[in-house]
Amino acid sequence: MTKTGTMRDIIQTAWHNVIDTRVAALAIASLVFLTGTHTWAAGDITKPPKQNWSFDSMFGTFDRASAQRGLQVYREVCAGCHSIKQIHFRQLGGIGYQDAQIKALAAEIEVTDGPNDEGDMFERAGLPADRFPLPYPNKKAAAAANNGKAPPDLSLMTKARKNGANYLYALLTGYNEPPDGFELPDGGNYNTYYPGNVIAMAAPLEDDVVEYQDGTKATTAQMAKDVTVFLSWTAEPELESRKAMGIKVLLFLIIFTGLLYAVKRKVWEDVH
Repeated sequence: MTKTGTMRDIIQTAWHNVIDTRVAALAIASLVFLTGTHTWAAGDITKPPKQNWSFDSMFGTFDRASAQRGLQVYREVCAGCHSIKQIHFRQLGGIGYQDAQIKALAAEIEVTDGPNDEGDMFERAGLPADRFPLPYPNKKAAAAANNGKAPPDLSLMTKARKNGANYLYALLTGYNEPPDGFELPDGGNYNTYYPGNVIAMAAPLEDDVVEYQDGTKATTAQMAKDVTVFLSWTAEPELESRKAMGIKVLLFLIIFTGLLYAVKRKVWEDVH
């Protein structure tokens, strides 16, 4: 066999190997896609209905009154089990609180600080620079108090779940009696939108469980909406500034494109 023939055979073999690899990869990708489609269609999860959120659109902003009511719901209902450890009190300015209000809210908690000059730890009133307090000293204590499973932190909850805000609202309003024939295990609660429909957490909201400071009627749906707005803000406190920057960039690009087109027309106006 000539050297040319040998080289041609090597190239052909290598090419066939590449083709075989691509075919195998395509087959695997198709299998994964079809399997995923089948799992979704199998129906363990009911898709949450889409809600009209003020922060969804390109120009969207957080409803500050709703977010402040949501903070009240979190503090009075959720904070006993769930943390928002990514949030500092000083950040509450992002949902409309003034400095004096933030200082007052932070001062309601006690923080272990130190050591002092004598080397001892001490308790002090909270400051705007402090994070929101944790409901349990550690994860093991949280799990021990909740049937072996620590409640999740809520700081990024709407980012951690698919269809975030819609899912959270649907979950909070999705507690119902199980349908006929559905076996509910001990300690379980039926929820239309939770995967598998069985959730350990009992319904946290019911009408008038809080008394809103602004006089809004505290229905379950209203509280679910407000705490979802608040937790959407904790997940993306920079959302409004990010959108504002994006709009500025788009405007700049539009103007810049117009200038480039005008320069192009000027430079090439004598060329026929």
